[in-house]
Formats: sequence, C-alpha cells, structure tokens
Amino acid sequence: MAPSTPDTDAIFDALIQNRRDPAALRKRVETLEIILERSFVIPGINRPVGLDAIVGLVPVVGDVISGLMGAYLIWEARNLGMPKWKIWRMIGNLGVDTALGAIPIAGDAFDLLFRSNTRNLKIIKKHLDKHHPGTMIIDQ
Repeated sequence: MAPSTPDTDAIFDALIQNRRDPAALRKRVETLEIILERSFVIPGINRPVGLDAIVGLVPVVGDVISGLMGAYLIWEARNLGMPKWKIWRMIGNLGVDTALGAIPIAGDAFDLLFRSNTRNLKIIKKHLDKHHPGTMIIDQ
C-alpha cells in the first residue's frame, strides 16, 4: 500500500473527524462491516446480507467496487499502526473474497458464505482490544 502524502492526509482529516482516534476508528469499521455484510436479512432463509453481496451481483464492476469498499478496512488498520502480518492477513481475506466472488454465479453464493469484511473486523477488534482497551465495547 502506498504511504499517505500530506495532501491525502489533509483530505481525509477534512472528511473524517478524529481519524486517528482508536474509539472513532472502531465505530467506523464496525459500521462499515454492518453495511457491507449484514445490512438486511433475506426473507425465508434468515441469512443476513449486505452491500458486498448485492454489488457483487454485477459482473466484474461489482466485484471491483466491493473489493475497494473492503480495502477501506485495511486502510484504516494500516493507519492504526497494526503489524504488517495482520495487514497481510486482511489483504489475503479480501483477495480470496474478491477473486472467488468474481466467478459467475458460484462466486455470488461464495459471497454469502465467506465474509472477508467480518473476518477483517475481528482482526482489527482484537488489535484494538489489546492495544487500546479503552475502546472496548461489551457486545450483547
């Protein structure tokens, strides 16, 4: 990933308040994961789906867009200062999801089962819980 430049830092500082605050980062990545993976439930099978699976239905372009949306979680993790091995693990999760999700029909079914954004959120939350325990939220 390319290092951020002063220009991009200024843009993101203007767009995202408290960009480097771990508590605000936790809220952003949790919200994005909900949007991408479990925005609503499919009636009848009670399976939550999100924007990742819906946009992935559009051949090629949809998979590229959902890959870019998932890459935002990795960008946030990099800004948090997570170790490179965790970043690479997250890239691997997203790469598998994007590559296999691009396969027509079978990839769409795969998108319902393999939730790379949820996996990546778990990696980020474990890091935050260990290194920034003040951001920890008790899930109910």
